[in-house]
Amino acid sequence: MNAMRSPRGLLGLDDRAEAPVSPGAAGRRNMLLLIQLRWLAVVGQVVTIAVVHWGLKIPLPLGMLLLAPAGLALMNLASAPVTLRRQSVTDPELLLALFVDVAALSWLLFFSGGAGNPFAALYLMQIVLAAVLLRPPYAWGFVLVTSACLAFLAVWHQPLLLPPSADARLSLIQAGALVNFILIAVLLVAFVTRTTQNVRARDAYLADARQQAAEQDHIVRMGLLASGAAHELGTPLASLSVILSDWKRMPELTASADLTSDIAEMQAEVERCKTIVTGILMSAGEARGEAPTITTLGAFLSEIVADWREKSNDAMAIILRGPARDPRIIADPALKQVFSALLDNAHEAGAERMIIAAALDDDLLSVEFNDDGPGFAPDILDRVGQPYQSTKGRAGAGLGLFLLVNVMRKLGGGVVAANRRDGGGSVRLTLPLEALAPK
Repeated sequence: MNAMRSPRGLLGLDDRAEAPVSPGAAGRRNMLLLIQLRWLAVVGQVVTIAVVHWGLKIPLPLGMLLLAPAGLALMNLASAPVTLRRQSVTDPELLLALFVDVAALSWLLFFSGGAGNPFAALYLMQIVLAAVLLRPPYAWGFVLVTSACLAFLAVWHQPLLLPPSADARLSLIQAGALVNFILIAVLLVAFVTRTTQNVRARDAYLADARQQAAEQDHIVRMGLLASGAAHELGTPLASLSVILSDWKRMPELTASADLTSDIAEMQAEVERCKTIVTGILMSAGEARGEAPTITTLGAFLSEIVADWREKSNDAMAIILRGPARDPRIIADPALKQVFSALLDNAHEAGAERMIIAAALDDDLLSVEFNDDGPGFAPDILDRVGQPYQSTKGRAGAGLGLFLLVNVMRKLGGGVVAANRRDGGGSVRLTLPLEALAPK
């Protein structure tokens, strides 16, 4: 098991700072952040209108101004449930949401002084959000629209009736600019920080997807090589089987007990090789003559242990603890091979005893392999599941865990590997029981 252990989570992914998400899922998170920001805008707009109208005694067209926060609130109430139900959100949908916010801001500025209002600088915050959330073509289009809105407000707007004193007017402008600066700074830091986390999670998802694609390509190439080798080996193995059968009937050879014993042993080894070749072809999907074997979980694990003991002359002691519930499953050949690879690795690492414990938690199957060997090397733990990561020092080693991780991933499961506190290694496999359930 030297090459297959890591303390990381399922498939080595659940210990990241941010769980990897797809680009569409990142868009969904960003839409939810926009909805949160819009609620803050609704509260801020209502408070600002109230302070200016009743606190500063500046008359405002309350009916028209309050339409903006009311519209934003309705927008949130309608869009939040839809966003929560969806798995992804696209850039055009994010652009539309930002346009709604720009429309509300433009409406407020039109009835409160236009471009001369200190809060007109909030357009910059909207542009920054568009630059962070959207692809460049959409972001530049957003810049054009907001610029057009600001130019319109510079010419057409309803003037804000300020107190007659110029000093008071200047004081109000300065106060508004200060509040506007603080508001933009706080909102930008809060929002951009959260958005950056989403971008990092999306990048992690893309990197993981590229890694999985490379691993799948590697597996396909290995499968083609193994399938081709199996086809090539079929003919010489068949010839050897015929020759040995002829030798077994030749009087000059059967007269010797030692030769008879050697011929019988050679025939057994040839049959074993033919079985291995057949298994390779079945795993490659080229042998479809038989229906999938239906068995129980306990019998499946017992068969793996029995077969491994049969082929291993110097086998380690294996203790099998089956689950309390013994459901019917499909005897997946690929899963059987990777389970056997775990036993092979532990034995080659020097383990003398292996404890296999299976458990069922609702519909989640867990199989844990604990051995008393030397455990995993620290530099191997961080690269679990990568091909050719091994301490065995020979060419081609380190494919066992690579195949194990990919088989488990294909079945919707995971692999957790670590060194035990009392010595030895531990590999825990989890997968949904429905992945092995008979159809």
